Amino acid sequence: MTEQNTDTGPADATSRTGAAARTGAAAAPEATAPAAPTAPVGLGFTRLLLIATGSVSAAELPSWIAWLRATHPELEIQTVLTRSAQRFVTRESLNLLTGRRTMVDAWPEEPVLRAPHVDLTAWAEAVLVHPSTFSYTARLALGLADSPSLLTAQCTAAPVAVAPALPPGGVRSHAYRRHVESLAERPNCVVVPPVPALSLTTGRTDSWAAAPLPEVLDALAALHHRLTAEPTP
Repeated sequence: MTEQNTDTGPADATSRTGAAARTGAAAAPEATAPAAPTAPVGLGFTRLLLIATGSVSAAELPSWIAWLRATHPELEIQTVLTRSAQRFVTRESLNLLTGRRTMVDAWPEEPVLRAPHVDLTAWAEAVLVHPSTFSYTARLALGLADSPSLLTAQCTAAPVAVAPALPPGGVRSHAYRRHVESLAERPNCVVVPPVPALSLTTGRTDSWAAAPLPEVLDALAALHHRLTAEPTP
């Protein structure tokens, strides 16, 4: 099953926030927390797992990550790209921006010493899927776990924010609405509605791009605050 959704065009000027990218960041350990993490102001977490799927708006990810590094320099970012996402953004560009090795969302072909989804689940303090295609959103809502990132998102107790990017008609789809309702029932998940966007196929503003990353990040931080403020049973 593929998560590709190449019809969704980039959002308009609301998604043009950017900052100069840091291209010489030193590589950080793959899945180890800093000895004494300091939470970025307003977020409450220091380790973000950022998953990008196969929407053309994934091409904007470098600009968003540059913005994250400028506004929250303490934040560690581990990126994961689905195979389709690699059509729109390169692993090398994200490696340079994050200072970490970008993972491909596929099971290793060679034997490994450690399960990647277990390390990701233990490492991430928050999970953000931006953009999330119709297919990836559906697979997540249905409880499927056929890739490392999906299994991580299904097993983590950390807050998960999903920012769908949909083709024309996607928002009105009965299936999509049911999937959003299903995800909303999860106490650690928030779905941030997409925004109208130009379809690269129809030439009309009848497509839906992922909400601007600052908006999604605010929703993720609010969810993290609620989860950590709740008393432990």
